[in-house]
Amino acid sequence: MSDDQKKQLEEFESRIDQFHPGHSIDCVILGYHDRHLKILLLKWKHAELWSLPGGFVYTHESLEDAAYRVLKERTGLGSIFLSQFHTFGDVERQTAPSAPQAVMMENLYQKLPLKDPVRFRNWIQQRFITTGYFALVDFEKTEPRPDFLGERCEWIDLQQLPELLMDHDAIIKKALAQLRIQLNYLPVGLSLLPEKFTIQDLQKVYEAILQKKLDRSNFQRKILKLGFLNRHEKQMTGAANKAPFLYSFDERNYKELLTSGIGFSM
Repeated sequence: MSDDQKKQLEEFESRIDQFHPGHSIDCVILGYHDRHLKILLLKWKHAELWSLPGGFVYTHESLEDAAYRVLKERTGLGSIFLSQFHTFGDVERQTAPSAPQAVMMENLYQKLPLKDPVRFRNWIQQRFITTGYFALVDFEKTEPRPDFLGERCEWIDLQQLPELLMDHDAIIKKALAQLRIQLNYLPVGLSLLPEKFTIQDLQKVYEAILQKKLDRSNFQRKILKLGFLNRHEKQMTGAANKAPFLYSFDERNYKELLTSGIGFSM
């Protein structure tokens, strides 16, 4: 355990009484890299346990403030798109870990340098209702950092997810379903892509989220007709006549379209 994680643990133990009992935050943090949609997961120490980045809610803060705090702690980013999508309150969600998972969790707790192990266990093993948030971030700008339970925080391809703790698989599925429903009203490209990109890059983002192929010419025609892209110099590839143009978002026009209630359909 690093010195920073030891400080996190000490602070957590000292402030347990300042958390709202029975409520937690779980964040589905999505990024886009190498034409694949990726999710940020926490790999637990001393165990083959993976989970969503999450945390607890201080009595003095709102749910949204708690989610932003957790996101900044895990990604290093302070200004990102965030949306609450569902609250998970099944009575059985706390007993969801399989027997092997439960054993690994207990082994991890035993290895933590706790000042008051009984108090820690009483808190961490109580029933929690969790509120899910999904966040869209620029992959290249993040600095993934684990909490005191984690060995590492790592980007994982959505098509290659490991076995997850408790109901976190269901939380991810619900987040993606909600993202697809709201896709035409969310700043997906603005949040996931770098400042300059090709039309094909933008199409690949939508295909990764929708999990289906889109007609290239139709997509390009629709996107350019909407008028929220600025065209820049070509992306040089060695074949000037085939080099694609680079684009950036006209943020004002893009956001006005998304908030107009009209949206746009892919």
